[in-house]
Amino acid sequence: MTTTNKPPVLVVLQLTGGNDYFNTIIPYTDGNYYDNRKSLQIPEERILKLDDKMGMHPAMGPMKEIFDSGDMAIIHGIGYQNSPRSHFRSMDIWHTCEPDKVGTEGWLGRALKNLDPDSENPVTGVNVDQALPRALVAPGVSVASVADLANYGLLTNIEQEQRRLQVLERFANMYGPAVGTGQVMEYLGQTGLDALKGADILKVAPQKYESSVEYGSSLISQKLRDIAMMHTAEVGTRVFYTSHGSFDTHAAQAATHAQLWSEVSEAVADFWDDLREHDADENVIMFMFSEFGRRVRDNGSGTDHGAAGVAFALGPRIKGGYYSEYPETRAEALEQGDMVPNLDYRGVYSTILEDWMHMDAPPIVNGRFEQPKFIQTNGN
Repeated sequence: MTTTNKPPVLVVLQLTGGNDYFNTIIPYTDGNYYDNRKSLQIPEERILKLDDKMGMHPAMGPMKEIFDSGDMAIIHGIGYQNSPRSHFRSMDIWHTCEPDKVGTEGWLGRALKNLDPDSENPVTGVNVDQALPRALVAPGVSVASVADLANYGLLTNIEQEQRRLQVLERFANMYGPAVGTGQVMEYLGQTGLDALKGADILKVAPQKYESSVEYGSSLISQKLRDIAMMHTAEVGTRVFYTSHGSFDTHAAQAATHAQLWSEVSEAVADFWDDLREHDADENVIMFMFSEFGRRVRDNGSGTDHGAAGVAFALGPRIKGGYYSEYPETRAEALEQGDMVPNLDYRGVYSTILEDWMHMDAPPIVNGRFEQPKFIQTNGN
């Protein structure tokens, strides 16, 4: 393994909508799988076998290659107790680490505050999407939201400081009456200023970027290509966040789930190929998660909201393999027809924060939790 002195970077890919764990990592020797998936079961001969018990959905070929190379951790049974099986509430829980109340601060927002306490770099955190996820929100933390890097920062041609100030004043006047004054106005003004600064910084990324990797045409391919552009431009971003979906497959799941995983797998493989080509992969890990899994028994053409899910960690500093255990699939072991989580998601966050980002996890995730050791450290 090549060592690197570059600061560690985290890329989070949210699989929005509740990915079907049972048809993603398939226990193909388990009769309960075939008994419960009458219409959605994947025939054993099509499953991409990882070992003599587990396999991947056949659309995940590029992901399997990463697993086979040793650069992927499959984290079984991730979740939390008493899942509400609601997209919005579950995402809030994942984003804020507050399963018992409605939280307002995101875990990565707190981490960014730790990384850049004085907000010196407006692109320490970058969200590659339209809407800012709550995971990145915290007081005093500015995050650049970039829906399309090629068209980001339309105001960057405004060079005179006075003109910029006029734009910011107009921005504050537009939104101030609706939301109040004082601290809110100050926040809006600072947000606008940070947006302009961030646009100035990020506009160089496409200009500096060259690659032989041909990404696909899917939206997630374009998002990960934009992240690769920004990362290889070395503008100081430490946390990238993006999403793909919807994995909310209540009906017509067979085709939809296959298409989604085909898009994600190809995009993720291209992303890592791109970073390796630029010698920019050694200080990056990617974390992929969904807010919950799906019901064990299919509903005829799809699956309903469940509980336990699967997460993935990828990169050359990942210790590949399985972490935690595949939950029990016997009917008597299920809760409300769902596999029961056996690994708290906050323990996985803690591993990322402590073993990768080198910060104290408990204040960020609100407690201490079992930490699966899937990241290579100096000690191992």
